[in-house]
Amino acid sequence: MKIVFLDAATVGKDVSLDGLKQFGETVLYDATGQSEAALRMSDCDIVITNKVHVFKDEIDAARNLKLICVAATGVNCVDVEYAASKGIPVKNVPAYSTESVAQVCFMHILNLVGHGMYFNEVCHDGRYSRSGMFSDVLNPFWELKGKKMGIIGMGNIGSRVAELAAAFGMSVAYFSTSGTGHCKDYPCVTMEELLRESDVLSVNCPLNPRTKDLITYEDLKRMKPGAYIVNCSRGGIVNENDLVRALNDGLIAGAAVDTFETEPLPEDHPYLTRVKEPSRLILSPHIGWTSIEARIRLVEILEDNIRTFLKQ
Repeated sequence: MKIVFLDAATVGKDVSLDGLKQFGETVLYDATGQSEAALRMSDCDIVITNKVHVFKDEIDAARNLKLICVAATGVNCVDVEYAASKGIPVKNVPAYSTESVAQVCFMHILNLVGHGMYFNEVCHDGRYSRSGMFSDVLNPFWELKGKKMGIIGMGNIGSRVAELAAAFGMSVAYFSTSGTGHCKDYPCVTMEELLRESDVLSVNCPLNPRTKDLITYEDLKRMKPGAYIVNCSRGGIVNENDLVRALNDGLIAGAAVDTFETEPLPEDHPYLTRVKEPSRLILSPHIGWTSIEARIRLVEILEDNIRTFLKQ
């Protein structure tokens, strides 16, 4: 049994992958260019990928392939239908990062609403020291208690974000991207109502044909001018150019983004080059899933997926 992990470095050097060796020969590539994937998979029985595409060409090149493991929740990096036509199962790692993503989501919410980065800069750049005032009331913030949290997608992560919002005293409503509001703990509303009523809008749905460009400039126009939007889900759900335009036009107060259509973020991306007031846009480099606990869980579930498959 030969296992190939195409982009093992994405898990981080501080998380051991030695457990994979119990299943047989294990080859760990830190990173794999897309043009290298087919050759590196050619004689493996099990391939593990995080972001490297395993599509028709790669599957056809892997003559011994028996199992595809995705080191993530989303499986958009794999042609699942084609794999199924070849009798090759695809196993993902669901729910491993729920706490991590929800925490990063609220890190951004608190920074946006509380102007955390501004107050840190005021202290570090000397403005506070020179002000002669014991406090800074020049950039007022508002409390979350009593405000409205809108959540797009009430899955594992959306539900946890809702619980945290409720703990802060916020009222919660959500929009179901699947069209079926399974969660009965909070009201399921239309997208138009969610946009219109939310003080904070959190995007926590998967990227698929229904959610691609789900939030455009026209949607952002429906939000309150003092509202914030946070996307810790996938790039492409909020149209990136439209978000920049909305920020520049003052349609919303601010935004935070953890995921991007192209990763890593290109140096000439509109988020970096076209936002007139960069302080209104907080960016993080796709870290929502990366708590040490989440990455350890990810590897443990990967091992369980392989173990379960081999016992069949």
